[in-house]
Amino acid sequence: MGFTVGEHSARHMRRILRIYLASWGLAGLTHSAELALTELVSNVVRHVPGRGCSVLILCGPGGLRVEVTDCSREPVRVARGDDGELGEGGRGLLLVEAVTDRWGAEATAAGKTVWFECDAPRHEPART
Repeated sequence: MGFTVGEHSARHMRRILRIYLASWGLAGLTHSAELALTELVSNVVRHVPGRGCSVLILCGPGGLRVEVTDCSREPVRVARGDDGELGEGGRGLLLVEAVTDRWGAEATAAGKTVWFECDAPRHEPART
């Protein structure tokens, strides 16, 4: 889905994500996935001219993958300051790194895609 996002868009995106996760039986991923999606959408609001993006929410055999694609060719930067101090920007991506199993960014013909993945919880076999 393509969107022009604003200050309150993340709330609506989280609601959509929750609905998908519940329907896929992945409600256990809700907190981490909502937090990561909020950070990616917030980055579009702050850094992308025109605030346009598309959001792709995918369920695969291993779990969840979310992609946010925008038209900015600015590379993604994670803030890592001297002596372990965090810089002013890029802190949200440290949060994405902390709450997801994998994340990354890829250049596209028109900008970039930032994505994250959350593994499906492994169910222990019942003991008999």
